[in-house]
Amino acid sequence: MVYKIRVILDAKEDIFRDIEVKGKQTLWNLHLGIKSAFSLQGDELSTFNLLEDDGTIVKSVPLEDMSDDGDGEIMSDVYIDEAFENVGDKAQFQYGLLDLWEFFCELVEVIEETKGVNYPITVYRFGNVPLKAPSKNGSAGGSKKKSAMPLADDEFGFDDDFGAGGNFSDEDDDSFDDEEEEDYNDDVFDEEDDNDDER
Repeated sequence: MVYKIRVILDAKEDIFRDIEVKGKQTLWNLHLGIKSAFSLQGDELSTFNLLEDDGTIVKSVPLEDMSDDGDGEIMSDVYIDEAFENVGDKAQFQYGLLDLWEFFCELVEVIEETKGVNYPITVYRFGNVPLKAPSKNGSAGGSKKKSAMPLADDEFGFDDDFGAGGNFSDEDDDSFDDEEEEDYNDDVFDEEDDNDDER
């Protein structure tokens, strides 16, 4: 069977992806599907937190074993049909450390497998993913996300306004040359002062 999981980015705007993954694939496969669906870069640490209906964490399943004894459960140990037993079952997915992306996952449907499809696969996309992870504060995250594209426009605008860019660097070069000349003149004055002392 194939499990259709809706993955929602924790952000002010509605941004989500529907991902289909086989029941006998693991959370590791779903993690790869989420990375692909949301264009997450790098190989950051990540964790699935399996949730009760009220949001209480039942179990945390990391990408890699971080336990002292080395026998902790990891994503590749947990099958999708174990993590999401019933429609409506939820999990939280966290990706990254300093730049933390947070997602809410919910099983929305269990369907028959389509032959020839390479699972996991993104079957529906809604909303544009921001360039940076939204902050933990919803409103701040929203404003950050809204400003992501305008900031890019400003950067391009800056390049257009200062077109060649050479003018700016030429000014730097001139000021640097002036400093060199000032230093040279100071040396000459010092030598004259020394000559005055000798007299």
